Amino acid sequence: MIYFYAMILVTGGTGLVGSHLLFDLIKKGERVRALRRKNSNIDEVRKIFSYYTDQADELFSKIEWKEGDLLDIFSLSEAMEGVTKVYHCAAIVSLNPKDGEKMIFNNVTGTANTVNAAIEKKIQKFCHVSSVAALGIESEKEISEETHWNDKTNFSAYAISKYLSENEVWRASQEGLPVVIVNPAVVIGPGNWKRSSGDIFNLANKGMSWYTSGSIAYVDVRDVSKAMIMLTESEIRNERFIVSSENLPYKKIIELVCASLGKPLPNKKAGNLILEFVWRLDAILSKLRGCRNLLTKEIAKYATMNLSYSNKKIKDSIRIDFIPISKSVLETANHFLADKK
Repeated sequence: MIYFYAMILVTGGTGLVGSHLLFDLIKKGERVRALRRKNSNIDEVRKIFSYYTDQADELFSKIEWKEGDLLDIFSLSEAMEGVTKVYHCAAIVSLNPKDGEKMIFNNVTGTANTVNAAIEKKIQKFCHVSSVAALGIESEKEISEETHWNDKTNFSAYAISKYLSENEVWRASQEGLPVVIVNPAVVIGPGNWKRSSGDIFNLANKGMSWYTSGSIAYVDVRDVSKAMIMLTESEIRNERFIVSSENLPYKKIIELVCASLGKPLPNKKAGNLILEFVWRLDAILSKLRGCRNLLTKEIAKYATMNLSYSNKKIKDSIRIDFIPISKSVLETANHFLADKK
């Protein structure tokens, strides 16, 4: 007798969240298909597998890679053949204004195409990876899933792209697609050390003497993947959840990273005036040098905002225990140091 097991599709499988999700799904024995762009580097996924197992090659070989693009509706439809669940992790992530127009178009259009294909293929459950950036901003107040979006305070193109992408998912839910949305905080975990949270460890390793007064929430990438699987396999539908472990000041997170790398702790506070000067100077220098600026106006604004996020809803719904951020940082730093040897 031949048994046919349901297929799961993951978009954005080469990213930080997507690659960890692939590992967890494969380890569970699921049949997994991953959509990849033509020039994406799947070796980074194999590398991430090796952080957690001695059988990285064996597990990695079980992924069915499918070349395609979220802007190509035909490749999306083809990728969903025989699929019952979709995890939509793919998105451009940037706080650089130069990427704004492209990011909004790609993220929103890509999500719209993906949910449309999911509706067509009658997908049983669709999990969308959004961000706390898609929630309303309430500085000095705790932000929950019910905090309303505000066009005046949500200023970054990335936040706008995630908010509009969520709207496409909600629209699909009204058309009959069972969905869950996760809104992760700043994700900590090993991966590409030149993007996402990996860049924090890269910068700290070079030395960071400055800190800012702001704060935000953080979560271990393994907890994001765990929450996604638990929610998708549950009976919960048409709801969203903040996925966050702890709210921490930027100074504290930088101190944790620096300490875990054996680097001096930051001892200089950068206030609004200093940040205003630096991002403008960086913009001028980057233009003259023909390179991307490191400190953008958006990053400077976020750096002094105190944002606090509630994880009560998800903890009440699926009883998840989050990894302490101190442990997450230390383990991520150990992978970083091992890679740099």
